[in-house]
Amino acid sequence: MRIQALTLFGVLLALSGTVAQEVYIDNVVIVLDASGSMNENMRGTTTRKIRAAKTAIREVMKTIPPSTHVGLLVFGGQADGWVYPLGGRDDAKLLAAVDRLSAGGGTPLGAYMKQGAERLLAARKAQYGYGSYRLLVVTDGEATDRPLVEAYTPDIIARGIVTDVIGVDMAAAHTLATKVHAYRRANDPRALQQAIQEVFAEVGRAAAGQSGESAFEELAALPEETALAAISALTAAADQPIGEGPAARAAPRVAAAQRPAAPAAGQPRSPRPAKPSPRGAQERGRKSGSSTLLWVFAAVVVVIVLSKRKGRRR
Repeated sequence: MRIQALTLFGVLLALSGTVAQEVYIDNVVIVLDASGSMNENMRGTTTRKIRAAKTAIREVMKTIPPSTHVGLLVFGGQADGWVYPLGGRDDAKLLAAVDRLSAGGGTPLGAYMKQGAERLLAARKAQYGYGSYRLLVVTDGEATDRPLVEAYTPDIIARGIVTDVIGVDMAAAHTLATKVHAYRRANDPRALQQAIQEVFAEVGRAAAGQSGESAFEELAALPEETALAAISALTAAADQPIGEGPAARAAPRVAAAQRPAAPAAGQPRSPRPAKPSPRGAQERGRKSGSSTLLWVFAAVVVVIVLSKRKGRRR
């Protein structure tokens, strides 16, 4: 039985690896604040915040790989909602949508973070988890639906969505600064462009986690009960709507509350606190992006673990 399970594992791993290499996709949803305050000039400049944001997005889009899927979700202004849905890139349409943006209205940030994150979860499900999934929030103020931000942010993080926030010319750090994976301050147009560029520079295979093969090597070294619990967590509630059902238990833990906020773009970063252990550091790095395990891998591991248990009982 064990030999059969291992043979099945090898076949499915080879087939799944071939398919996964062909469909790996990086996905980024930008949630852009176009509320009334974005019509104000950035301090010390004659450039409005919304114009600086539009220019920064246009310039950064010219530098990222065309294979990166980008979605632009805007709240406030005339173009409220998805001005460019997450999916394959058509930069002519994307940049035209950016050019049409205007500012006005309130800051329902929580509702739009939920909407953006759920679109990323849908993409992850369609891609069998093989890719990277990132939510980038660009805002100049606190949310008018702050209870929703407080409720949804931990759930978004728990679902394995890497979340970045850029505070645009804010007098103090945004309340999300200690609750997300990374927070950057952008107090002038150049710093805003650099901050967005830094986020996209982190997107890619290196940040997406380990390969399926190495993931299985680690699972094989775990006790059977632990491995089964990890598999169960990967498949339970990971793609449910934000705010509904239990959060994925295998999601990354973000210790942002214990970290200082990232400095403004262009300024030197403070030394990071020491990690508890090399293995802990690898665990956080590996889980900071969405899991690259395909569901078929999980099924095969279950077969292997169960076959091992039956073999021991004989």
